[in-house]
Amino acid sequence: MWSLIEPEFFKEVGWDGNRRVLAAPVDHPMLGMRACPVPGCDLPSKARGLCRTCQDQHRKSGLPLQEFIKLPRTASRVVPGQCRVDGCERTWINSRKQPLCRSHWYQYQQFGCTLTEFLADPAARALPGFGDCGVLACTRQAVTAVGHRLCHPHGKQLNNLRKEGPVDEQLWLRTAPSGCNGAEISFRGLPDLVVAQLLFGLQHRCRRGAKTDVGGVRSLIDRTIRPSQAGRLEDVPRPESNGTAVILLNRLTVYALRAFKTPEGEYGKDTWDLAVFGHRGSVEFTAIHQPWLKEAAKRWARDYLTRTRSRSTSSHARQHLTGLAFLSRSLHARPDHGTDTTALGRADIENYLNRMTFLEANGRIAATTRTCYVRATRNVLRQSRVMGLTRVDGPMAGLPDDFVITRHDVPKMPEPSEEGQDLPPEVMRQLCAHLDLFEEMTCREIRVAQELMMDTGRRPEEICKLEYHCLNRDRQGKPVLVYNNWKEQRIRRELPVHEPTAQLVREQQERVRLLYPDRPLSELVLLPSSVMNQLGSKGIDATHFSGVHREWVTALPEFRLDDGTVFDKEKIFPYAYRHSFAQRHADAGIPIEVLSPLMDHDSYQSTRCYYRVKEVRLREAVDKVTAMQFDRHGQRVWGAVTTLLDAERTRLAIGSVQVPFGTCSEPSNVAAGGGACPCGSAAWAATTSPPTSPTSPNSAPTSTACCGSGRNCGR
Repeated sequence: MWSLIEPEFFKEVGWDGNRRVLAAPVDHPMLGMRACPVPGCDLPSKARGLCRTCQDQHRKSGLPLQEFIKLPRTASRVVPGQCRVDGCERTWINSRKQPLCRSHWYQYQQFGCTLTEFLADPAARALPGFGDCGVLACTRQAVTAVGHRLCHPHGKQLNNLRKEGPVDEQLWLRTAPSGCNGAEISFRGLPDLVVAQLLFGLQHRCRRGAKTDVGGVRSLIDRTIRPSQAGRLEDVPRPESNGTAVILLNRLTVYALRAFKTPEGEYGKDTWDLAVFGHRGSVEFTAIHQPWLKEAAKRWARDYLTRTRSRSTSSHARQHLTGLAFLSRSLHARPDHGTDTTALGRADIENYLNRMTFLEANGRIAATTRTCYVRATRNVLRQSRVMGLTRVDGPMAGLPDDFVITRHDVPKMPEPSEEGQDLPPEVMRQLCAHLDLFEEMTCREIRVAQELMMDTGRRPEEICKLEYHCLNRDRQGKPVLVYNNWKEQRIRRELPVHEPTAQLVREQQERVRLLYPDRPLSELVLLPSSVMNQLGSKGIDATHFSGVHREWVTALPEFRLDDGTVFDKEKIFPYAYRHSFAQRHADAGIPIEVLSPLMDHDSYQSTRCYYRVKEVRLREAVDKVTAMQFDRHGQRVWGAVTTLLDAERTRLAIGSVQVPFGTCSEPSNVAAGGGACPCGSAAWAATTSPPTSPTSPNSAPTSTACCGSGRNCGR
């Protein structure tokens, strides 16, 4: 573990290997602390920019902060120092005005002279020191040779403990707090492995740009790690009352454990840390009981994690494994618990499908969940066969060919709502009117992200991870937004944007330049996070944005549409802006072959999921087709149905078929696509086949029957 810690890190954090003390410089970007602004105070600041002592003094004074910080520090602080007698190795602790060790202080009082005269007197001889304090963690010198040889603070602590009752003094010497303050952390008395793990964890946090409170680390060591006497960080009991300490301890432990993890080492476990594979989170195989199915799941997961690179890779992997867990529980109901692959067959697949149907019918899972799990299970079984896992030496050897989930076994997804997920223009206007409130609740970067999502229709993750240089010009000199499609791993995509959007980006670039003036522009992001981001290279988190967006929408007044109805706030979420972007362009008549590249989709089918053809466009389409339709008397057919509802007009449009000289609405002929209508003179002149071009009103039909049905097929 020590070999993984960089020598440069030891230097930059002030590590003293002999004393086992870390003393980070005050100006360290990740571990440093601002100095207290009160004159004469050398302690680091805490709340409101003051150290803890000055903060208490400020509260008692009742003065405004700006006036208080102009006054010199009045509270005294006992700071050990070297005795002023030449060559004396003992320390003084009384006050700065009388810097003598305890022995020389008593001698000085008996002399009855000035301090200068006493220091010049030959009788003031140097004395040897008492060595280090008996408390293992303490960095101070002992002030007495009596008993355990303790420093002054620890001597007082032990006396107070003795007054309270019996004390295991040897245990106390090993576990007592160090007494360090400021930016100093004592690692004395800790096992060598624990020290290395802590330092490696701190190094990892510093390299990630995470600011760490030195006082929090010192408190974690003194109050949790040292009293546990654990030999490894993973063996330290988690404190119950301090959430901050738990988070810090968990993160340091995870960093230390991941230092030696490899993908090969994870394969044999039932819980994988996906950080080893370059992904987030973890996956578990514990819910899969059959050995052959568990091994097949691991082989599939290893292949999937290698091939797929996106933010949702880990969640998709967990979804597939959950589907296999349902299959495993279904197979477990067999007499052999599903362990014999040769005994399985189509009946077991049907039992699994019936089990999923039962769970949906009883409300245990949703219809979409059932479809996703069945489809995921089908993908794993199919891919496993492609990978050759059913060979003689494979984990699925002997698995029958009919143990397979076909395409028809996967339930259809519920049809999407006709309402769509786009936001009405009235709602968008109200949201834009409250952007200032959103900025007050969060920060400028969050507001800019909100405006960019509204303007561009990009996914939240694509906006949150925009690079600093994300604005270019095309050949016509028009602005384009350069972004990365992380979902499909398409890098540096270009989206044409308007000048107001480009101006918003330029203003944000200026703000970032002022926030990080010393950082290279190539390493900055457009929307830097305010958490763990001292270098400006980490963008705001998309999940965090969704959370604060929900808080903002909840805090807003009711959204009323033009017809007076109240719009449901639950329908306002970040992805709705992408649907609104697609719907705006569709309503403007943008063809799908243009809209699909704007959405950066591979297929038109994906684009169709983001918008709907509204009733107005349906009416326009039907009117264009039927504008020239006339009956045999030369009258427009649709003139009599101008007052029909939109749904009825649509039904009439789709309930007819083109035939020679017009359209036919006879049901059997419509179903046959016009093939049931004989192309004869009788059909051509039928009253139910209005011509598509004007004819003489004097023309008479030769027959009143059509399509051989023996009856009129018209209305």
